[in-house]
Amino acid sequence: MAALLMQTRQTILPKRLQAPAPDADQLAMILSAAASAPDHGQLLPWRFVLVPQDARGRLADVFGAALIERDAAATPGQVAQAREKAHRSPLLMLVVVDGARGDPEIDLHERIVSAGCAVQNMLLMATALGYGSALTSGKALKSPGLRTLFNLSQGEHALCFVSMGTVQSRKGERLRPVLADYSSTLSP
Repeated sequence: MAALLMQTRQTILPKRLQAPAPDADQLAMILSAAASAPDHGQLLPWRFVLVPQDARGRLADVFGAALIERDAAATPGQVAQAREKAHRSPLLMLVVVDGARGDPEIDLHERIVSAGCAVQNMLLMATALGYGSALTSGKALKSPGLRTLFNLSQGEHALCFVSMGTVQSRKGERLRPVLADYSSTLSP
């Protein structure tokens, strides 16, 4: 069953997701799946911040302001499009990686890999429960407004957003790479 989940999971963009989102019990299962991720030194170097519907307006403001900070010539339509991204997904959460927590000898890259494993576990659990999911990122993740909104500490990094919901529509399956495209053997 795990092999089938891994082979069939696909990204469903937030604009292709609709309500219902996972309920409280399902969300607990999804978030609990993250706890099985590798975590050298048991630092728990990641966390997830849910963005409920009633907080999406504040996130939309941050997305709009971040675009204007990057491009003062952004049109009202472009700002509206940036703001709209906060409202696309029925369930939205921010993935935060802490580069300063615990043992300073454990590199930030290793912490990010651990967060990636935690996220993949959650995506697979969401798929097993019948939900679609996607990761989204963008330049707004580095904006001061986003750091303030999510109360990120000095060593924390906003890695990406995770969206989940019921699949409204799918694109065709993407061609997956073959083993030879990403695997090799070190010469003796």
